Amino acid sequence: MVHIGTLIKEELRRQERSVAWFARKLCCERTNVYSIFKRESIDTALLLRISCILHHNFFQYYLKELPDDSPEKQEKPGTKTP
Repeated sequence: MVHIGTLIKEELRRQERSVAWFARKLCCERTNVYSIFKRESIDTALLLRISCILHHNFFQYYLKELPDDSPEKQEKPGTKTP
């Protein structure tokens, strides 16, 4: 299971950005950023904002969690597999 807060924190560190910088970009207090780091799940609108600010697609981690029978892995109608 994805722990999105940890992934966001790791990406912020990888980019060598401060919590204060991130809070300014998100237009929130530093305490809110620390709260985000603790979250196992997050609102998609907020995740989109964070992805744009950090130029990192955090949605990719959820795509990896999809089961093999997801629509993008099913064969298209009218095609047959050998």
